[in-house]
Amino acid sequence: MVAVDRSFGHDGIPIPLVAAVGTAVAGHAYSQNDVLDLFGISDPKVRSLFGKSGIRRRFLTLPSGGPDGRLAEESQGDLLRKHRRIVVDMGVRAVGVCLARACLRPVDIGYLVCVTTTGFLTPGLSALLVREMDLAPDVQRLDVVGMGCNAAMNGLAAARAWCVANPGRVAVLVCAEACSAAYVFDSTMRTAVVNSLFGDGAAAVALTAPVVGAAVPDSAGRGRGGGLAPYLLSAASQVITSAVDAMRYDWDDAQGRFSFFLDRQIPYVIGAHVEAVVDRLLSGVGVRRSAVRHWLVHAGGRKVIDAVRVNLRLSRHDMRHTVAVLRDYGNLSSGSVLFSYERLVEEGSARAGDYGVLMAMGPGSTIETALIQWRWG
Repeated sequence: MVAVDRSFGHDGIPIPLVAAVGTAVAGHAYSQNDVLDLFGISDPKVRSLFGKSGIRRRFLTLPSGGPDGRLAEESQGDLLRKHRRIVVDMGVRAVGVCLARACLRPVDIGYLVCVTTTGFLTPGLSALLVREMDLAPDVQRLDVVGMGCNAAMNGLAAARAWCVANPGRVAVLVCAEACSAAYVFDSTMRTAVVNSLFGDGAAAVALTAPVVGAAVPDSAGRGRGGGLAPYLLSAASQVITSAVDAMRYDWDDAQGRFSFFLDRQIPYVIGAHVEAVVDRLLSGVGVRRSAVRHWLVHAGGRKVIDAVRVNLRLSRHDMRHTVAVLRDYGNLSSGSVLFSYERLVEEGSARAGDYGVLMAMGPGSTIETALIQWRWG
């Protein structure tokens, strides 16, 4: 019997795989009560909102206290400078962990995709990481800005396509979000909802497409020998144009800074559309929903997580990594789904043949999905 190489499609096109993942956080860990007390928030409705978030702690980079013990005020310029400092630092550390797990060096990166929404940079984060990490000066780069919490999936699609065109070479996706550089504190419930959710974090993932006859690393990054790894089979997305303004940045004239808005209807919008996009993702490769063993969903908030779970008829066990990331880090924007994937890798429960769905939701409003399968290289 002739062995079948599962790392190539029926058309002979290589199927990219995830070689390793790495994460990093910034600042200090704060409980929800810590944040409320530091900002002097006494409104019982706001305090109740924070308490019901499902978040135990978040990592935030907050300003130092003033003479009265209250946190110092930060201008929009202060926030932009903080964003640059934090995302570069977290990005370097997340990429470093990722490369070490895959037994790779910075110069091995042939394509660098950087995602961030919490601040604007020119030059982009990719150029700053090239300098900080001594990457090859001719590395190909892409900066994805403004796509929000679903942007990891869009960056993953770009990296996947590059790997197919460049088998044997390495692409790295970096999601770095300094959410504490994008906040407004006032007396409105609008800002309270946003401020109750987000944390600072970065995640990096290395992809490569196999070359005929070459061994690949496993999903834990144990060397360049053969191993078990998740292969990226397909992707599907849906832009819900009827809710295009449900998640957005607005300029707040009174505060002199950008202010993020989250519509209270978001969980219901996501819940109403999630089945269709997941079924389209799976039907394209002939996989039934019941065959999916691993669900790695963006930790967008307690109500969003519940909406996905209920509408897809998933168990609480299916959502354990998503819930745990929300509990321990809050909503990390684009990096959240990769934090959930890292939890699965650390758990070590994936087996050959298992299917997994990665899912993230964000502005647009958009649902982005990808299907992976663990295979021997």
